[in-house]
Amino acid sequence: NFVMSAPDYFPAVIPSLTVRDCPRAIDFYKAAFGATEYYRLTDKKSGMVGHAELSINGQLVMLADVFPGFNRSPDDLGGTAVKIALMVDDVDAWVARSAAAGAAVTMPPSDQFYGHRSAQVRDPFGHEWMFQHEFEKISPEEMQKRWDEMLSSGASADCEKE
Repeated sequence: NFVMSAPDYFPAVIPSLTVRDCPRAIDFYKAAFGATEYYRLTDKKSGMVGHAELSINGQLVMLADVFPGFNRSPDDLGGTAVKIALMVDDVDAWVARSAAAGAAVTMPPSDQFYGHRSAQVRDPFGHEWMFQHEFEKISPEEMQKRWDEMLSSGASADCEKE
């Protein structure tokens, strides 16, 4: 279902994702992340989406199909170096819903030294998502102390582990 108009504002930073099979990606984001579709611009000949706008957890996200010479998907690049972090109300529920819709869980939910419960998934289109909710307020100084202790104990920096 479409929402008839996009928001009347644009946030300062807007993720714009390139995917293969944008209509399927939109359906995935609706099922996995509870996205709301504002609109899409479709090439009537090919059925490809040149631009779509969604709201994911209240934030604007743009999507488009691959158009050679204009944009490339994670598949074209052999993966992505970007993770999109979403602050959510319940990390475990978001992971479960995303996995049920076809996402690969790359880091199961766990409490992290920086005061967030975090998890990571890779969507079927190659994009990486980190779900987080804060359970403890921690100062940057305390985070650094905990980071140093974790590394000095021989542990890896697995908060961002693949």
